[in-house]
Amino acid sequence: MKPGLAIGQTSRSELHVTDDMSVRFDGKLVHELYSTSSLVLHMEQTARKLIVPYLDADEEGMGCHVEVSHLAITLPGMTIEVIATVSDIRDNKIVAEVEASNLRGKIARGTVTQAIIKKQWLDNRMKEMAVLQNIAAKKQAQPPVSSKAASKN
Repeated sequence: MKPGLAIGQTSRSELHVTDDMSVRFDGKLVHELYSTSSLVLHMEQTARKLIVPYLDADEEGMGCHVEVSHLAITLPGMTIEVIATVSDIRDNKIVAEVEASNLRGKIARGTVTQAIIKKQWLDNRMKEMAVLQNIAAKKQAQPPVSSKAASKN
């Protein structure tokens, strides 16, 4: 990482809550309210803004822990503000305290932890996972072996 990231630095996002950010399960609208999953996405995105300027060309940030309390409702059409503040830097982990608010006040608080990793390391892990995925897909495509056929071998 490039030098300069420090505890206390902040990033800010202002977002207009749209209908597609409403609570849905299995594609069905449950509540016409800002969903927790959208909130977490916006908190992660705001925390990521803290680290991006400090990443070296061979590095990437990867979310590794999120803890969120969704405290109050927000309707589509409202604007929210998300503020992330660096609260801890240890080894390759950057922890941000994150709060979100609407016009009535705080709607969420939590932490987002990001690991700073080498892009090559991530590429290697992704290739390994693709090999495992292919092996599993081939096993699923094979017809099951009957117990009679197995006992003859």
